[in-house]
Amino acid sequence: MEAIDDAKTRILVIEDEKPIADILEYDLTQEGFSVTCAYTGADGIGKAKELHPHLILLDWMLPDLNGVDMLQLLTEQFHIPVIMLTARGAVEDKVYGMSCGADDYITKPFDLREVNIRVRAVLRRFHRVEQRQNKDQISMGNHVTIYEKERRVILNEETVKLTPKEFDLLLWLVRHPRQVFTRDRLLDAVWGYDYAGDSRTVDMHVQRLRKKLLAEDTILTVFGVGYKYVPEET
Repeated sequence: MEAIDDAKTRILVIEDEKPIADILEYDLTQEGFSVTCAYTGADGIGKAKELHPHLILLDWMLPDLNGVDMLQLLTEQFHIPVIMLTARGAVEDKVYGMSCGADDYITKPFDLREVNIRVRAVLRRFHRVEQRQNKDQISMGNHVTIYEKERRVILNEETVKLTPKEFDLLLWLVRHPRQVFTRDRLLDAVWGYDYAGDSRTVDMHVQRLRKKLLAEDTILTVFGVGYKYVPEET
């Protein structure tokens, strides 16, 4: 996430009570944020995929999906902080919501000044975490980021599931940009000298990486030799 700039910060409000959603949209827009509203869980998931917001305000009670189920879907699919909005003010409800992955919890009825303060606090906290993680991340261009210590790969802000060897092969290639490696060299580097398989293993893993990461233009075949990684122009 880039340095916090209110005009560029996208907030998604998922709230089925339109008057509440409208108030939040108006107030946060006045504060300088870019705000979009969704009134069902399904619409919220769709807008999250479309907009890649920097923060989500999520109502606990939605007409089609339970807010906690929504929270789990959002945290599984996106790397986005979520603040829960709910009339359930009991301590055990707050603990449950936070344990399910919420970054903060606002009880209805709320003061808009509190909402603004909490939104900014979560954005700052998330930004600091991102800055620390960025020291250990490798960018493949505009769309793909590798978090080496977490062994996690993000494509368009969504986690891509890679097998351990797919991740190891990707990391090897990206650490050696523009260098050409034979299949046997990649087998030795990623699978080890005692691996009993053949070079088709490398071909299959490269094909899967290209498909999963939309990397046809960055993980290239050098005909008659092997493969190389060429960074995407940014």
